[in-house]
Amino acid sequence: MPETKFQKVIFGLLMSYSMAIGMEVYNTAIKMNFQSVAGGFSGMDYSVFTGALSEATYMGLIVFLVSSLFGNRLGARIGAKHADPSRDNPYYCRLMRQAGTVAVMCPSMSFAATILFSVIKGGAALSAVPVIWVGTLMKNFPMAVLWNMFAAAPFTHFLFSALFRKEQKQE
Repeated sequence: MPETKFQKVIFGLLMSYSMAIGMEVYNTAIKMNFQSVAGGFSGMDYSVFTGALSEATYMGLIVFLVSSLFGNRLGARIGAKHADPSRDNPYYCRLMRQAGTVAVMCPSMSFAATILFSVIKGGAALSAVPVIWVGTLMKNFPMAVLWNMFAAAPFTHFLFSALFRKEQKQE
């Protein structure tokens, strides 16, 4: 796990972009209607990734900023209410922190996506923001939990450990 300020920034960027890429692939596939065709998401093609990667470049930065400003701290507080490191399994504690972070970040990023994609890019009225935001949150929350727990976090921990293995061994 990150110990220095530099390591925390690198870990945060890795996690932010891991989440952004996964969620953008999911949302782009839905936008391209792959969930409705025969085979569903299994029928995706590379055009999904092209669109998703272009959006993930700036959405990852927004995720990083939101998580740095308040998402990580609030998520950690929520996780701490459900897990005690002095008595609970470390893996359980980590899952509770992840769940707490998703509980903060998914509504926050769904709101940012509503403003960016529906209002600014899509031309929706500001009065429609609450209902669009709720719909966006309902669509994204299950995927955000699963993607975070089973893909983005394990990948980020693996990559971070690989990047900082030498440094950790020297200490």
